[in-house]
Amino acid sequence: MKFLCLVYFAPDAFDGITPQEQTQLDDATIEDDQRLRASGHLLIASPLADAATGVTIDRRQRVTLSTVDGPFAETKEVVGGFLLLEARDMAEVLSLLENDPIAAYGRLEIRPLMDKHRHSETGQGRPEFKAL
Repeated sequence: MKFLCLVYFAPDAFDGITPQEQTQLDDATIEDDQRLRASGHLLIASPLADAATGVTIDRRQRVTLSTVDGPFAETKEVVGGFLLLEARDMAEVLSLLENDPIAAYGRLEIRPLMDKHRHSETGQGRPEFKAL
């Protein structure tokens, strides 16, 4: 099964962190990603640029597409990174992430991907994940 792990941070999560501590955290997360890749569980992982650099697309209750710069939802946390993992089940994912170094700065949300959806008319499924 595939699982998406979203990493959420409060806007002030890294306030007061020194450049040396940031380097140590970067190194620790890279090492952890390498461990997950070596064990065959990590498909892809990446931090995200600041939420203010993003664009939100919204078509709810509109005929035309609307875009908004920066984070659209008013939240106390924003998605700051993600991991796409392959594991037997949720228990295995939890064991893989129990010592994740970034968890000391934010919150991890883990959700299984839905893999059995088929197009109602053609029977075609979604494209498979393929590394670039």
